[in-house]
Amino acid sequence: MDFVLRNALVIDTDPVVVLPGTDVLVRDGRIAAVGKGLAAETVIDCTDRIVLPGFVDTHRHLWQVLVRSFCADMTLGEYLEKMLRPVQAVLSPEDLAIGTLAGALECLASGITTVQDFSFAPTFGHAEAAVRALRESGIRALYGYGQPVFGPACAEEDVRRGAGLGGGLVDIALAPLGPSFSDIEVAERDWRLARSLGLRVVTHVAGHGNPVSALRDRGLLDANTTFVHGNDLGDDELKLIAQAGAGVSIAPAVEARMGHGGPMVRRTRALGVPTGLGVDTVTAVAGDMFSLMRATLLSAHLSEGAHVTPADVLRMATIEGAAAIGMEDRIGSLGVGKHADLVVLRADDLNLAGAHDPIAAVVTAAHPGNVEKVFVGGAESQRQDVRLRLDGPSSVAKSLISPGRR
Repeated sequence: MDFVLRNALVIDTDPVVVLPGTDVLVRDGRIAAVGKGLAAETVIDCTDRIVLPGFVDTHRHLWQVLVRSFCADMTLGEYLEKMLRPVQAVLSPEDLAIGTLAGALECLASGITTVQDFSFAPTFGHAEAAVRALRESGIRALYGYGQPVFGPACAEEDVRRGAGLGGGLVDIALAPLGPSFSDIEVAERDWRLARSLGLRVVTHVAGHGNPVSALRDRGLLDANTTFVHGNDLGDDELKLIAQAGAGVSIAPAVEARMGHGGPMVRRTRALGVPTGLGVDTVTAVAGDMFSLMRATLLSAHLSEGAHVTPADVLRMATIEGAAAIGMEDRIGSLGVGKHADLVVLRADDLNLAGAHDPIAAVVTAAHPGNVEKVFVGGAESQRQDVRLRLDGPSSVAKSLISPGRR
C-alpha cells in the first residue's frame, strides 16, 4: 500500500534533525520522499505525532520471554548455570518458536522493527522453527544460528542448511562462541565457514586473551563481524574493530545488572566504533528500546571517553545500530529508497506533551504506551498481544523448578 504520513513532527537520524509539519511518503514499501505537501491516495493524519525510523535491537535472545525476569537478581555466572544450562537441555523447537514469536511481537510493540536474534539453537530443526516464528511476526530480523553455550557445536551440514533459511525480512548470520570462549582454531573454522556461505558473524566477546587481535592475526577480522559486549576489551582491541569497520553491540542494562564490567559507550564512540544497542535478555531487564536508551544515557557518565548526548543515543538505537549489524544501507534512517520501517508516537500523551526538545523527549521520557503505529517495509504491524496458553508447566518452566530455585 502506498501512503503518506501527513503533518508529523519528523525525526530523522542521518543526520539527526527535527522537521515539524512534515510528510513521509511511502511507495512500494520504501521511503519515496520526506517533505511538505506530499500526495498519496491514502493519507494518515499524523498531527500531534512523532514519526521516526524504527528502532534496531542489535542483540537479543528472543525466546527467553519464556523465563522472563527469572534472572533479575543474578550474576552472569548464575544466569548461565541456573537458567541457561537447564533450559538448553530441554528447549524444544516448539518452545523456541513460541518464545521467538512472543519476543518478536514484544519488540514490535515498542517500536523495534529490526532485531538481531541470537538464538542458541542446537539443531537445524530449532533454527527452522525460530525463523518460521520470525516470519510469522512480521519483524525484520538478522537470525544468529550457532553453537549453544552448553552442548556440542552445530553440525556444519546443519549450518549450511540454515544459511538457506534466509530471504525476505529474515537474514541469516553465524553466531559461534568465538575466540573468547573457544579455541582459536575452532573460531577460525567458524569464521571461514561463515565467509564461504556469505554470512555475517555475530559473537560474544570478552577481554581476556586479546580475541580481536587473534582474529586479525589470522586474517579473519573484517567489517562483516558484530562483537557483543566486550566491556573489558582494551582500547587497542576496540581500535582494531574500528579500523576493520566491524560493529559492536552493547547491552548497558544487562551489562550493569549482571556485572559484565563498566559501561563502554563513551569508549566506543571516542574510538569510532559503530555501536548498536541490545536488550540482550528479558530474564533480567525490560524488553523495550526506550528503557534501553535511558540505561545507555544514564550509565554513560560512569566511564571515560566521548560525551554522549540524547541524539547520540537515538542514533545508536537506529542508524548506528543498523551499521553495527551491516544493514545501514537498508534501514535506520529516513533516506529516500530505504525500507519504510517507521514508528509513530503520540506526541500529545501527557509524558511527551510540552517537550522542549523532541529528541531528548523520545530518549528520556517516551515509553511503549506512546507507540501508535509501527511499519515494517511499509506494512503496518498489528502488534497483537500474545497469550501463551500451555497445558500445565512447559518443559522450559519444569526445568527451572527444583528445591531452592523459585
